[in-house]
Amino acid sequence: MIKVGINGYGTIGRRVADAVRLQKDMSIIGIVKTKPDYVAVEAARMFNVYASDNETLHTFESSGIKAKGTLNDLVQSVDVMVDCTPEGMGEKNKELYKKSNIKAIFQGGEEAKIAEQSFNAYSSYDKSVGKQFLRVVSCNTTGLARTIYPIMKKFGVNSVDATLIRRATDPNDSKKGPINAVEPSLKFPSHHGPDLKTVLDVKDVGTVAIKVPTTLMHVHSISLKTDSEVSKDKLIEEWSKFNRIIPLSGKSGLSSTSQIMDLAREFGRKRGDLFEIAVWKESLFTSGNTVRYIQAVHQESDVVPENVDAIRAIMGYSDREKSITDTDNTMGIFRRDL
Repeated sequence: MIKVGINGYGTIGRRVADAVRLQKDMSIIGIVKTKPDYVAVEAARMFNVYASDNETLHTFESSGIKAKGTLNDLVQSVDVMVDCTPEGMGEKNKELYKKSNIKAIFQGGEEAKIAEQSFNAYSSYDKSVGKQFLRVVSCNTTGLARTIYPIMKKFGVNSVDATLIRRATDPNDSKKGPINAVEPSLKFPSHHGPDLKTVLDVKDVGTVAIKVPTTLMHVHSISLKTDSEVSKDKLIEEWSKFNRIIPLSGKSGLSSTSQIMDLAREFGRKRGDLFEIAVWKESLFTSGNTVRYIQAVHQESDVVPENVDAIRAIMGYSDREKSITDTDNTMGIFRRDL
């Protein structure tokens, strides 16, 4: 049984904790919170809660929420820590993990150099087995790698050009914007291009990111040059072999991100999450060695199954296909015809 700690219990941390709890080969030893808010109250019903430091521990005690100890205590009891703290905190926490001689998995907000290997279950699992530190790439990079990998595996890919239309913030965050603006990234390529290369062996990647005032999902418009000719039917056939990709049709009423998220709620999952990447079949264009398509990415949840598989990989479990299958089965991720 793999003993897991979750440092940071926000958007990603709470979802990873729920997913790990479903696995037969893993156990959550505790989660770390920085303040005794409503999320901590709910977490305490399911998990041992630890405070981030001694000062926070006193705050927990005065609020009536019983904390089992601090982060320093939790690291002594786990095999691997999944670090879901805010961007930039991972580097500081890494020193504690090193000192405690435990393994750790960081999130895509951290620089790639924080880990020995960046992680995507489909494309870089084998390179990640047995490492001490891994980094699960961001929600956007996960979305790109998820749908490009099957194309690369079957047809070969020598260049990628993608425009990422990004949500401004998550639904529960009232402090960020833009509220009434479209905000392009003024750097080309955006950081997503170099990041994709850390998990996918593609020669040429160009990305541009544009932030828009919505909270639901990211949307990617992707253009590829392949090594061999591709037909629409063959490509959809390849995608359909991978549970974490959903080819769907606007003719079914799924013509916007709001309708896709409504579909996710119909799946009956906690929080209405969509772990899969949704690709609009009508958007798929193929001509010789050119492929274009549009996909939607639920930024709150698509990296969650990756974190589960990263735990197995970092602990030395080498059977990639079985790990992915076990994760998908426990999380209710299966092939759907939409």
